[in-house]
Amino acid sequence: MKHETTKIPQATTKRLPLYYRFIQNFAKAGQERVSSKELSEAMKIDSATIRRDFSHFGALGKKGYGYDVQKMLAFFRNILDQDERMNVALIGVGNLGNAFLKYNFQKNHNTKIVVAFDTKAPLEGKMISGIPVYHPDALEDKFVEYGAELPILTVPSRSAQMMTDRLVKMNVRGILNFTPIRISVPDSIRVHTIDLSIELQTLIYFMRNDEE
Repeated sequence: MKHETTKIPQATTKRLPLYYRFIQNFAKAGQERVSSKELSEAMKIDSATIRRDFSHFGALGKKGYGYDVQKMLAFFRNILDQDERMNVALIGVGNLGNAFLKYNFQKNHNTKIVVAFDTKAPLEGKMISGIPVYHPDALEDKFVEYGAELPILTVPSRSAQMMTDRLVKMNVRGILNFTPIRISVPDSIRVHTIDLSIELQTLIYFMRNDEE
């Protein structure tokens, strides 16, 4: 049974993939059960936060026993839809986009880049790292043809909103935005923006303040 994500705090939701990754590590190590303290030490998250996060999903563990690793694997696989792959379209194949193509996601995640778009690519397409790359003029047709659901936006800032507007007309439900632009979308579309320069500046700020 799926839980209503709207009732779960956003901070908790963001930690779910991390929990799944570390539970996988315990399973690979042959561990049958794990305590919140062990998770805390491995993930560098305090055990009270872990117990509070897990409390949103009912009784996942037993006091004095901890959490059954295989049951936790099945739980997170279900709640994160790990058995249902989502096809991704990469829009913009610059330095960051090329890194995504070379890495792709199918080895460790339930997502896979199936098609990409770049202004330097021909309309008929070409292969880069085993992924077909087309000119953006073919976006609407090829996005549907390859069964893409989630677009990753890695285009130059000047093109970000224009490409977003086209995606909105295509009725996508979410966009992962790696541009520094705060793109505008209807309320029905979820946008996650990852601005690497802001993340870097935030890290520098905390590093400098930790020294004081």
